Order: sequence, then C-alpha cells, then structure tokens
Amino acid sequence: MPAPARTVAFDILRKVDGGGYASELLLSRCAALDSRDASLASEIVFGVLRYRAQLDYLIELYAGRPAKLDGEVRAALRMGIYQLRYLDRIPPHAAVADSVELVKRARKRSAAGLVNAVLRRVNRDAVRWPSREIELSCPEWLLARWESSYGAEAAAGIARAALEEPRKDTRGGRRQDIGAQSIVPLLRLSGGQTFLDLCAAPGNKTAQALESGVRAIACDLHYQRVAQLKGITANLVVLDGTRPLPFARTFERILVDVPCSGTGTLGRNPEIKWRLAAADLDRLHTLQAALLANARAALSPGGLLVYSTCSLEPEENEAVVSAVPPALVVETMRRLPGRDPGDGFYAAVIKSEKPTND
Repeated sequence: MPAPARTVAFDILRKVDGGGYASELLLSRCAALDSRDASLASEIVFGVLRYRAQLDYLIELYAGRPAKLDGEVRAALRMGIYQLRYLDRIPPHAAVADSVELVKRARKRSAAGLVNAVLRRVNRDAVRWPSREIELSCPEWLLARWESSYGAEAAAGIARAALEEPRKDTRGGRRQDIGAQSIVPLLRLSGGQTFLDLCAAPGNKTAQALESGVRAIACDLHYQRVAQLKGITANLVVLDGTRPLPFARTFERILVDVPCSGTGTLGRNPEIKWRLAAADLDRLHTLQAALLANARAALSPGGLLVYSTCSLEPEENEAVVSAVPPALVVETMRRLPGRDPGDGFYAAVIKSEKPTND
C-alpha cells in the first residue's frame, strides 16, 4: 500500500485536475493524518502544482519521447519526479515504489512498468529548459501580459515568486498574508464609524477592521461563505452585491475586496495559473464593475471606499476603477510578488461624490 501522505496527495491532485482547490482539499483530507504525513502531502501537492510545466517536460525527457498519458499516470509521474528531484530526505525507493502502487490503485496497472522505468531514470543533473514558459513553470500568455504591464524583469520575478512557499504571516491569531494586511489601513478607520465589508469571507479583513472599533456589517454572496464569518461579527448579511444594495442607510467606510482571478496569489494557489483563461478576465471585470458601482452608491457624504483585488491584471484593476472620476481617486497602491513581500495586490482609495458640509 502507498504511504498515507502520498495517497492523499495523489487523490487531491486528481481532484484539482477536476476543478477542486488544493488548499480546501488539503484542509479536509489532512485532518486524519499525523503532522509529518500532512506536511509531506501538502509539500507534494503544492510542489507538483507550482512546478507542473517543468515536471511535464521532465516526464518526456526521461521517457525519451513525447508521452500521451492518462491523468492518473501523469499525476503519479509528476509526484515521483517532484520527490526525486526537488525534495531532500525522500528515500528514492519509496518515491518510486509508491508511485507504481498509486497507478495500480487507480486501475492503470498496465502503466505500472512505464512509471517504474521512467522514475528509475530520474537524476538531479542540470537541465537546459527549452523555453521560459517551462523554466518559470508559468503559461506564456501570463508572462507576456506581465511583461507588457511591468517589464521583463518584474514578470520573471512574479513567476519565480510563485514557485516559492508563501510566507506564513498572522494577525490577531488568524493566518493573513502581509500583503492582504496592507489593504484595511487605506480606509483610515476610527472608532464608531459605520463600516461595510461587501465581499467579506473568509473574514480576515473584517477582523482587522474591527480592531479599530468600527460598527461593521459583513456581507457575502452565499450562506456558506457568510457562515465563515460567525464569531467575527454578529452583523452578517447574505446578498448579491452586483444588485442594488438593500440598506436604507449609507456607510462612512466601505471595503470592496472583490472576487478576482487571484494572479497575485499563485504561490499559495498555484492551480490558478493552469486553469485561468483570458476570457475569464472579461467576465470578472463585469462582476467587479457592478460591485464597485453599487458600493459607491452606499457611501456616505465624505466617506471613503477601498476597491481591492489580489489580481495583477489591468482588466480587474485600472479598467474597473477607470469608471470613477479621476478627482475622486485619492490613492492607488500596487504590490507585486517578487518585488514586495507577500501576495500581489491592487487597491484604490475612492472618496464620495457628494461634498461634505465641513
């Protein structure tokens, strides 16, 4: 039988191929594992997803020919090569034998010999990668976009940062990326202010805002996501922020941390770079523009709103904020992986259209 950590990693990788998210799957599947097995399963899953393009090139290199493989076979080979080339202190015989057993367990017994043969050829010799897409393990279309927006050096830095394990930052006992922590201070919060968090789940920014003593209402689209906010604030609302907001009052401070492509978070969500398509950005832009427009309508005279994403893409950032009169955009901020610590973020601070009486 394959080791528990490798079995869990294999099953999760197959579910990610089917549209699942690695972090969520690891959280649920690793609960029954001891800490060492959970750590190894996580390392394998994230490593395979981060380095997928390199691993697929190495499969063909060691196989000696282009290989058309079933998903289960490719997953086992990716796992085996990752452990043999990228990890230390993994017994080679264990990585090879368990990869073979995983293929058999997946009812691909006829491929067991191929998996065994390919993995026994794996070594740690230097490899000359044939393209930057493979060397940086990132789709060329994303690299080209980042190069156009930020320059070639920054684009490579973003891709390299996505190959590293993210920092483990915390705030108030909750895991929160250091880049994410930079958003709420832009609102200039103070005690007693009315505060609306329109896309609040999982609640880290809501909790951070509450440290200032604001009177908060936290919202999200689905009940399951709003349920994640229980224990942070009692004022929870399930709503669709792309429709006019149902509140009879306005708010002095509003955070619109919109759903986005997440291209600033590829180190912690590496599956994004393999499943995102250019067409997704247009769909997200429409959603984000509606959220921002409805939030602005709920902003009190003299109030401030922060629009933010963990995306690096102009369609989700500047192109959304361009609908706001330039005079109302007080400040913008951008964090780039590889240049700045933590995830990548964009934020714009927007003031109310209505003048104050002060």
